Amino acid sequence: MEMRRLGHDGPEVSAIGLGCMGMSEFYGPYQEADGIALINQALDRGVNFLDTADMYGPFKNEVLVGKAISSRRSEVFLATKFGNVRGENREFLGINGSPEYVRNACEASLKRLGIETIDLYYQHRVDTRVPIEETVGAMAELVREGKVRYLGLSEASAATIRRAHAVHPITALQTEYSLWTRDPEDGVLETTRELGIGFVAYSPLGRGFLTGAIRTIDDLDPTDTRRNHPRFKEGNFEGNLRLVDAVHQVAAEKGATPAQLALAWILSRGDDVVPIPGTRKLARLEENLGALSVKLGAEDLARIEAAFPKGATAGDRYPDMSTVNR
Repeated sequence: MEMRRLGHDGPEVSAIGLGCMGMSEFYGPYQEADGIALINQALDRGVNFLDTADMYGPFKNEVLVGKAISSRRSEVFLATKFGNVRGENREFLGINGSPEYVRNACEASLKRLGIETIDLYYQHRVDTRVPIEETVGAMAELVREGKVRYLGLSEASAATIRRAHAVHPITALQTEYSLWTRDPEDGVLETTRELGIGFVAYSPLGRGFLTGAIRTIDDLDPTDTRRNHPRFKEGNFEGNLRLVDAVHQVAAEKGATPAQLALAWILSRGDDVVPIPGTRKLARLEENLGALSVKLGAEDLARIEAAFPKGATAGDRYPDMSTVNR
């Protein structure tokens, strides 16, 4: 397995990680046992970077991941998140970055995961009611107590990253990044590189759209939350599909699948970028890892840029964009 370092002084992780969210929620029904089996298969193939969050399920995904790694803890670099507050009935209750909540959320995650230390602890979304210095200060206390090893932020602006990093070193920023979401190129990547912070790209396959497997909205389960995302709505869907089809032609000429080309593109952005595609199928896991063998030259990258230029995607990333990049 190819390895990459998170930040200048951070840990080495597998060059492609595994996002576990879809094993518990959002993309239709799925069995816990299947998720546990898939995680173990990923570990067998050298993937050591697993990503979860307390809100996924809610709460169920951490339990699933904890069961999967219970006998293999030493093989795993585990990231989880706090800040998006949800209730037992799956309702969203807001964002909380208060010091008291940081501690309580960490203790709850440790218990659900069945571990003593979280390797990478992210603030999932920035709480604009609480100064970032207070939130990161509380996170830093968890590091001093041995409950957390490294700190991260998710969907934070360049200015917020700088303020947070001044309180305690931030090891990684996790933000959506793919061919159809290139917002981080507008200052955020520059900032993380200046500060020596690793970049973790979630949804590197455009929530599955870039794989080519989604040709109509009916390819999604009726309970799939992507049906509510603007980019999957009528009027945007068709135009986005044409962009994807143009990239598929480049993939075919490279002897790669569309997903492999999309991941190879992310990997080409820099050695400080680590994608964490999610999947629920072993065949997709194998396909994603095959992207490590796809090498893109300057001519390939130029053709991809021409086929899918920055900013060409139609529609916002989320139905409500008010909680991102703050």
